[in-house]
Amino acid sequence: MTGNATARPPGADPPAEISGLSLGPVQGGPPVLHDARLTVARGQVLGVVGRSGSGKSSLAYSLLGHVRPGLEVRSGTVRVAGLDPFDRADARRLRGRVVSFLGQDPASALNPALRIGTQIGEAVRLRSPARRAHEVRARVEELLLSVRLPADRAFRRRLPSQVSGGQAQRVALAVALAGRPALLVLDEPTSGLDTVLADRMRGLLAEILSGGDRAALLVSHDPAWIASVAHEVVRLEGGRIAGAGKPGAPVPAPRSSTGFPTAGGPGPGGAPSTGPREAPCTGSRGAPRTGSGGELSVRGLDAAHGRVSVLHGISLTVPAGSCTAVVGPSGSGKTTLARCLAGLHRPARGSVEWREDGPEGGHGAPVQLVAQDARGALNPRESVRAALMRPLRRRHCAADAAREAVRLLGLVSLDADVLARRPGELSGGQRQRVALARTLAAQPRVLVCDEITSALDRETASGILALLGSLRRTLGVTVVMVTHDLTAAAHHAERVVVLDAGRVAEAGPVDRVLTAPEHPVTRALLTHADGVVLAEPDQRR
Repeated sequence: MTGNATARPPGADPPAEISGLSLGPVQGGPPVLHDARLTVARGQVLGVVGRSGSGKSSLAYSLLGHVRPGLEVRSGTVRVAGLDPFDRADARRLRGRVVSFLGQDPASALNPALRIGTQIGEAVRLRSPARRAHEVRARVEELLLSVRLPADRAFRRRLPSQVSGGQAQRVALAVALAGRPALLVLDEPTSGLDTVLADRMRGLLAEILSGGDRAALLVSHDPAWIASVAHEVVRLEGGRIAGAGKPGAPVPAPRSSTGFPTAGGPGPGGAPSTGPREAPCTGSRGAPRTGSGGELSVRGLDAAHGRVSVLHGISLTVPAGSCTAVVGPSGSGKTTLARCLAGLHRPARGSVEWREDGPEGGHGAPVQLVAQDARGALNPRESVRAALMRPLRRRHCAADAAREAVRLLGLVSLDADVLARRPGELSGGQRQRVALARTLAAQPRVLVCDEITSALDRETASGILALLGSLRRTLGVTVVMVTHDLTAAAHHAERVVVLDAGRVAEAGPVDRVLTAPEHPVTRALLTHADGVVLAEPDQRR
């Protein structure tokens, strides 16, 4: 880092101060963060909002002295409690003790091989004065209770894989709080949770941030939550701070009758589109065209992780060209079901079969998975061209494969100039579109989409969902959409399947399940949903 912090009396430094920070690709190109300037005062919660790819996470990571691979600090200074987090010695003094981080993926924060009590205990030993066994155990129990988790020996001995997604996120929060940090950096900590758990997590974090002089920088796509807890809000656009002010003003963008923002979604290259947006597909208002008849049939599916049973007797049918949404609480087995459908997880018993009446539409695997984490699904060291050419070269010569790569990018509304870029140089929405294009290269008849919009802002997520609707109409592709977003399920699927504890709680047409739910878990999900999910039938005519 460059520059020097202005001298202050001891203890007078604010928890965080960023001055003129610019980040950009190592190999040159436009900055992803340009001349950022902000201060987080003691006891203040600073909200950071903006579209996917606007630089929010890069800004947040800088407070821990971290820059994404492929980027570098070009200018500016960052100070946390007067120290430089980009200095190795200062970083050791800061991380976990003065500043702690909680992101949207607890799997990346927890060691899958260590028991929960052991992981929190290690954080306590490293970041607090507690050294003796009974002191550490007392602090571990205190932390678990503070994040509303059991503190008994049985729970402390569980592995991360033996708790639900919501519990794992709270364990990660306990680890982050182990050193009593003065500054919490929160990057979309509720985006991967169902509506009930997300609501509870927001309440827990609001309680933690409301007392004392602890400061926080909160990155979120939820403007209502930001407005309820933040003292000030900063908006990023294209890597620049476009505005700042009190949280009374931030409200969700105006919504259309479909429940999504009316502004245009990302067009080619990730820029806002000026043309009309694709309308979402809903079976009750006109079935999509399909390439051929057929169905995806699941019968009596059981699945387990080791000795732990996860799915129990799952049966469902997805007609060709249709969209079925799979919803349910975190830990209900949705991702395991998605992986079973794609052949990535071997079921204990039961069957998954694609039946097609007409001639097969391609030579690839009938079912392909589009994963939630596009960053993890793409090799960070290879270009978009390399990612697309690998599956295409199996069926095409080099020249034809290159033309097909450009065509696939066009299908997902991206320009050919992204071929030379690496995943770290793309926005979240662009990465998700590249992952979708790579999946389409295998010529699937069924796309299983596992929470592909959970880490995206509403406008970008709306664009991705509209893109799926377009692919259904133009390619006749069938979609199974695993999601926590009940509004997306309501407006982009014909049928919905609700999972609870690995079983089908209820299933049926969207209009019935989301307006007259029969199972308590469905009613709970709808109660905690953000706003109106689906209008009553007589209001939608």
